[in-house]
Amino acid sequence: MAETRTEALHQNAEGLDIQTPDAILSSLADAQLEAAKVVRNAIPSIAKAAEIVAGRLKGGGKLAYAAAGSSGLMALADALELPGTFGIHRDRIAILIAGGDEAFKTLAGGPEDDAEEAATAVIDAGIGKGDCLIAISASGATPYAVRAIEEAALRGAATIGIANNPDSALLRQAETAILLETPPELIAGSTRMGAGTAQKIALNMLSTLTAIHLGHVHDGYMVNLTADNIKLRDRAARIVAAVSGRGTDEAARLLEKSGGAVKTAILLAAGADSADAAEKLLEGTGQRLRPALSAIEGSKGRTASVLIKTEPEKGQQGD
Repeated sequence: MAETRTEALHQNAEGLDIQTPDAILSSLADAQLEAAKVVRNAIPSIAKAAEIVAGRLKGGGKLAYAAAGSSGLMALADALELPGTFGIHRDRIAILIAGGDEAFKTLAGGPEDDAEEAATAVIDAGIGKGDCLIAISASGATPYAVRAIEEAALRGAATIGIANNPDSALLRQAETAILLETPPELIAGSTRMGAGTAQKIALNMLSTLTAIHLGHVHDGYMVNLTADNIKLRDRAARIVAAVSGRGTDEAARLLEKSGGAVKTAILLAAGADSADAAEKLLEGTGQRLRPALSAIEGSKGRTASVLIKTEPEKGQQGD
């Protein structure tokens, strides 16, 4: 196999093992920063991918992640946080990692070569038309990731590939290709470092923009979070208070009335007649809070206008 960029030796690696600890750590930190910078070059393709994912989720489809090794861990970290952070239902997310559950104990290298396991995982997850699969591989040649994207495409799913080597098999197979052309690793081939950092940033950007498209973010607030612990219940109350201008005690009361739904509580604070009315309003705006708030404000304006027009003019009160 020809040497790829992710397997090449970094220009500052010579003599690394005999340098001082501070010098080694400085080089490691600088290498991470170098890797992070390349994500900016992928912004157009990440934006396109987020639009595709949002469209599939909005249409009732699933989002699947497929990867092996360190890339699998990056996928896992992104996928597992979506329900709590953005309220995306867990049954709408599939996580396909080479080696299955055993990978969480050993992260052995062998399963990444098992293309048939990848095909079976895609089939078992029910990925097909209306769904979307993101496959991640630093080399772009990992058999598990490449086969997963092939099988998903055969079944009619939209496919997104993320890789750190240009012109790789994964990027060629993907409907939407995201190239993160990171420099060689300071420790050659250790893609859990620079390549993994760039993958995590790109995945976080992709899923966050997806959530914004779905209406789960208002200003800088996660208004569709799942508040299932003390910290998140407090955060939810603070979000309602900040957006609505109400006090935190009132915000907490509105959250109870809304069953813990942040958007609904904000609409109640804005004047929605009931939680049901607020939820119907959100259905009409595609779950987007801003137009729902505008609709309530517009309704208030129309009501005031009617009152003004129907009020008797001076001299016509009959006195």
